[in-house]
Amino acid sequence: MSCDETGPLLPGDGPGFRRRTVVLGPGESRPSGDAEWRDALVVVERGDVELECAAGGRRRFSGGAVLWLAGIDLRVLHNVGDEAVVLLAVSRRRDDDASTLPL
Repeated sequence: MSCDETGPLLPGDGPGFRRRTVVLGPGESRPSGDAEWRDALVVVERGDVELECAAGGRRRFSGGAVLWLAGIDLRVLHNVGDEAVVLLAVSRRRDDDASTLPL
């Protein structure tokens, strides 16, 4: 699993957006929570990811899916496929972004 915080949304963009990539290897699972995805649109760039909420329910999403993960009581991300899962999260940069969210 890897997380990569990167710069502007697009080359030449100002500091208004924050972009982050999360990669899960085949069969890998990773704890997660609502705070990590606050104010972010998440694109499944590649692979099949399964989201598990605190109540135990699971839903699977494949490459191309666009997700809003805040407020769903997310608990775990699972890579349920044979290839790496790549998630791209884009959010507005806030004044409190100086503090690091859990990765």
